[in-house]
Amino acid sequence: MRKLVSRALAASAAMSALLAPAPGAVAAEPGRTPPVTAAAAPKALTGPELAASWTGPLSTRGRYVVDAGGNRFKLQAGNWEGAQGTWTGSGATGDPANNQSGEPSFDIPLGLDRAPMSRILAGFHSLGLNSIRLPFADAMIQDTTKVPDAAVAANPQLRGDTPLQVYDAVVAALTADGFAVVLNNHTTSYRWCCSLDGNERWNSGQTTARWEADWLFMANRYKDNKRVVGADLRNEIRRDLTDDPNWGMGDSHDWYQASEEAGNRILAADPDLLVIVEGINWQGIPLAGLPHGRPTLTPVATLSNTLIDSGKLVYSAHFYAYTGPANSGASGLGATSDPRYEDFTPEQLRSVVDQQALFVTQTGQHFTAPVWISEFGAAGRGASDTREQAWLDNFTDILIANDTDFAIWPLVGWQTGGVPQDSWALLAYDGAGRQLSIEDPGDWRATDFNRLVTAPSYTGQVPQSAHWNMLDLDHADNVASRRMLAQPDWSPGNRKGNCPDGQRLVGLGRGSSRGLCTDAAEPVGTGTAWEAVSDERYVTDGDWASGYSKLQCPHDSLAVGYSVRGNAMAALLCAPVAQHLPTSGRAVWFDRGDNRPPASTGADSAASDWAPGSYKGQCAADEYVAGVAMTWARLQAGRPDALLCRPLR
Repeated sequence: MRKLVSRALAASAAMSALLAPAPGAVAAEPGRTPPVTAAAAPKALTGPELAASWTGPLSTRGRYVVDAGGNRFKLQAGNWEGAQGTWTGSGATGDPANNQSGEPSFDIPLGLDRAPMSRILAGFHSLGLNSIRLPFADAMIQDTTKVPDAAVAANPQLRGDTPLQVYDAVVAALTADGFAVVLNNHTTSYRWCCSLDGNERWNSGQTTARWEADWLFMANRYKDNKRVVGADLRNEIRRDLTDDPNWGMGDSHDWYQASEEAGNRILAADPDLLVIVEGINWQGIPLAGLPHGRPTLTPVATLSNTLIDSGKLVYSAHFYAYTGPANSGASGLGATSDPRYEDFTPEQLRSVVDQQALFVTQTGQHFTAPVWISEFGAAGRGASDTREQAWLDNFTDILIANDTDFAIWPLVGWQTGGVPQDSWALLAYDGAGRQLSIEDPGDWRATDFNRLVTAPSYTGQVPQSAHWNMLDLDHADNVASRRMLAQPDWSPGNRKGNCPDGQRLVGLGRGSSRGLCTDAAEPVGTGTAWEAVSDERYVTDGDWASGYSKLQCPHDSLAVGYSVRGNAMAALLCAPVAQHLPTSGRAVWFDRGDNRPPASTGADSAASDWAPGSYKGQCAADEYVAGVAMTWARLQAGRPDALLCRPLR
C-alpha cells in the first residue's frame, strides 16, 4: 500500500551489489520472456466476454499463471481498497480528516456510497483489467457492526450488512462479472497501513494461530467460487518499533516459515487457491551506519517455499518511486541518503528490480514461480513530480519487457468538480456518482497505463514444465507431502523432509540438511507400501561406497524423503514405482566439494544454490536417488557423503 511514511523504518546495505549488472539482462534471459509469438492484449472486455475468456481455478506452470485449461492467465489487476480500513489512527473514524486522502471507507471497499457497484465494475472493465486484489483486515471477520447507511448510499441493497457481508457481496459481483478475485490480508486492525501502525507482521496484534484461523475461515467461505483464485497471505511484512521479521530463522518472526505453514493449511482446506507470498518489505532501523533495507524476494534465491501443491505458489513484490532498496521513503525522521527507485537510471532500475523480484521467473530452478507486482502506482492528475513520472515510464518498460503480472494501486477514490482527492486512484467518483477516469483528458499516467494493458503477452497454452523444490530441515520437519501428513511419524525423534506428492528426492546438502526434489523425467513413487529404511538390508547389488555406512531403497523403489538427527542421516523414505527400475548406477561423491549437473545447462536447478554454505550432491534429471552413504569416521558425524544415482530408464 502507498503508505504514511514510517518514522522508524527506512534504507540498507550494499548498493554496489544491488547496482551491479544482473546475472543476465532480464529481457535476454531464456525462459523469462514469452517463448512463443505474443499477441497484443485487448484493452477491454465486457463482463460476459471476460467470463467466457477463462475458467477457474488457476494454477502455475513455471513462471506463468494458467487457467483450468492450461492457458496463460496474466494477472492484469488493480487494488480495490477500503475493507482493510482507511482510518489514520487518531480522532473519530468517520471524520474524513482522520482518513487517508479524506476518504473514510467505513471498512468496506471504497466508492459504494457514491456509485452503484455495477457502474464501478464497468469502470474496471473499461481499464482492461481481468482481476482484482481485494484487501481486507482480520478485524472484518469478527466485526458484527452494521455499516452506516450512508456508507452504501449508492447500493441500498447492502443496508444493514456487516463489513464481511458487504465484502461477500463485492466478491460475488466481481466474480459474476468475470473478474478473478485475489483475497489479500492487508491489515490486522482497520488502521491505514503501512508504518508503525500495529499491522507490521501477520502476528502483530494477534497470534499466528489466530491469523491462520482467519485464513482458513476465508478459504472455506469462498471455496465454492472458482473465480476466487488466490490467497495473498499478508501485505508488506516489515519491522515494528523493536523487532525485525526474518526469512528462515525458525522463530516467531520467521515469515518464510509462517507463510509456508499457512499456505499448506490453506491448500489443505481449498486445493484450488493460489498461495501468494510477498517478500519482506523492510528490515532494520533507517539510520546511517546501521543495517537496514528492503529484502523483497532476494532471500528466495537460497531459501524458497515448498508447498504441498507445487503448482500453486506465486511470489509478489511492491515498488514505488519514492522508496528504494535501502530507502524507506521517509522525508523526515527515518530518511537516509540511500537512493530511491526514482533516482536510478533505467539500466540500474532494471538490475535492481531483477535482483529483488524478477529473477524468480528463471526457468528450472528451485525458486521458479510467477512474480506478481501486486502494488505499484504514482500520483496522476494534477501531480507534477517529474522524477516520479520518469520512474513510472521506466518501470512500465520493465513490466512490459518481462511480461509481468501486475496490480496497480489503487482503483477507486473520490473527486469533486474534476479534482480527485486521491490523485493515485484510477477511477474517482463524486457525490452524484460521476466518474473521473485515468482515461479522461489531463491524466499523464494514461499513456503508460495503456501501454501496459495492451502490451504483447504470452497467450494460449503453456507447456507443462518440471518442478524443482527444496526441502529445508534447518529448524524443523519439512513435510510437503499430503500423503505423509496424513500418516503417523515415519522417523520418530528425527527431523524429516518429504517431497511433495508426485516428486522424488534428487539431491542432498552435506552440512545443512537441505534437500532437492523434482518430478523431471518421471516416474515418481506411486505404490502404497512406502518404506522407511534405516539400515543396510537392501544393499544387495555390490558395495558402491566401500567403508561407508549406507541407506538404500529396495529394488524398483526410489527415495522421496529423508530424515536426520543433527545433520547425520537417519533414514530414507522409499516409494515403489509401477515399472522396473535399472539397478546400474553411479556414486556421486560430495564430501569434498559440490557434485551437481553443470550450471551452464540453465535448468535442473543447477544454477541455483539450494544449500548455501554446504557441499551438495545431485543426481541428473533422468536419474533417481537409490541410496545415501555416510561415515562417522574422521569426525564426519554421519553427514551424507555420496548418493547412489541410478537411471530412470
